Amino acid sequence: MKATLRRREVVKSLLSDRKKLLVVSGLGSTTWDITAAGDSPLNFPTWGAMGQAAMIGLGLALAQPKRRVLVITGDGEMLMGLGALATIGVQQPKNLTVVVIDNERYGETGMQTTHTANGIDLVGVAKACGFKNFSLIRKTGEIKKLETLIHKTAGPNFLQIKVIAEKLPLVLPPQDGVLLKARFRRALLGAS
Repeated sequence: MKATLRRREVVKSLLSDRKKLLVVSGLGSTTWDITAAGDSPLNFPTWGAMGQAAMIGLGLALAQPKRRVLVITGDGEMLMGLGALATIGVQQPKNLTVVVIDNERYGETGMQTTHTANGIDLVGVAKACGFKNFSLIRKTGEIKKLETLIHKTAGPNFLQIKVIAEKLPLVLPPQDGVLLKARFRRALLGAS
């Protein structure tokens, strides 16, 4: 089935009523996507940590068990960090949801196809790693139903969302890592 969802619309919908949701984005396109949906001090974009968004999200979820944590990453990055799914499965954070925006492409290096274009099933991997809830999303109507999963359902949760492979204009968050860390920390913990 050919993808019909558009990544920016999906991410905007996921973040439309975010409340105090902590959001970690993967390298590249998902960082541009969360910024296009509205930059927030509670966003933690990873500029140069390919494959690490899920592990950063896990660390946040464990350190802040009363806060909901959403990781939004791409299929290429998730494929590079499959071990993160196993670690999350062992740790079982109830407040963590990992969303993979799957365009079946390595968007930052020239739109080469990823292994998900050839049948690799990330939902199956998450299931085998012990995620409590997991789903492959292909239709617009399924996106609105995700709010409860992200904000209230005990996890860990995993969603693979198939989107159209498209090159979009960059919408950049601040590029100063120290500033991003400081504003995230302030938003999370208050002024110290």
